[in-house]
Amino acid sequence: MKALTVLKEYLDYLEVERGRAVVTRRAYAHYLERFLTAAKITDVSDITEQGIRDFRLALAREDLKKATQSQYVIALRSFLKYLAKRGHETVPPERIELLKAPARQVEIISHVELERLLDAPDTKTLAGVRDKAMLELFFCTGLRLSELCALDRFIDLKKGELTVRGKGGKVRLVFLSPTACKAVAAYMDRRTDAEIPLFVSILKGKIIGRITPRAVERMIGRYGVQAGIIGKKLSPHTLRHCFATDLLANGADIRSVQEMLGHASIATTQIYTHVTNKHLREVYKAFHGKRRSEEE
Repeated sequence: MKALTVLKEYLDYLEVERGRAVVTRRAYAHYLERFLTAAKITDVSDITEQGIRDFRLALAREDLKKATQSQYVIALRSFLKYLAKRGHETVPPERIELLKAPARQVEIISHVELERLLDAPDTKTLAGVRDKAMLELFFCTGLRLSELCALDRFIDLKKGELTVRGKGGKVRLVFLSPTACKAVAAYMDRRTDAEIPLFVSILKGKIIGRITPRAVERMIGRYGVQAGIIGKKLSPHTLRHCFATDLLANGADIRSVQEMLGHASIATTQIYTHVTNKHLREVYKAFHGKRRSEEE
């Protein structure tokens, strides 16, 4: 059967039956179309282990990041599973091994740096109160960038909680701190439009639609510089890291943090325990050994 025809069916299945986001569909389409082209596959029966190995070798020689290479492999394995499920004779997906990814490095800023970042926006302007609300929401909820950008304005701040739809269409509850509620309320009080998105792009004082993820990334980088946070690459994920490590450092159990972050696997959440353990070691060295050294 024609590979491109089956690929179209698979992408429809991914979006409709598996409930994956449109951006996920686009990404998988890119990965798989590139594989089919590079391996010169016109029919699904043309897919071979050797063709897959050659494609992976080509990716590695492009010096792509391991994480990016893994995305290609994950998409390919998912496609092969779909083919097997539909009765096509092809390479068994379990024969395709995933890359061993290096441990993720978590960029953490200090509490003082965090406070400077949160206080950086000029709240005399609409853009400033918007940015303040976004920063506070990021830190108090641990939302992903895509989740924050997708929020609509009709939320009940009195309840102090939000329902968000995360990766894979999974719904979870996140909680708002009084500080975040106050910041969002101040922002909403300044809005005089009827636009549905909670966070909007503003150009020369005019609202031009829902804010884009790239605009939020630039905003956080700009405030990082303004707050004097040097030598660290700040991103929306930095505040998600701060949210997780703050919870763990203050005694939250990892399962609860996993649920609040919306991680499918606890292994993803465990990267934060290494940061927290490092912090605890520093506290131990600073205070536990102090008395003994003084006695000596």
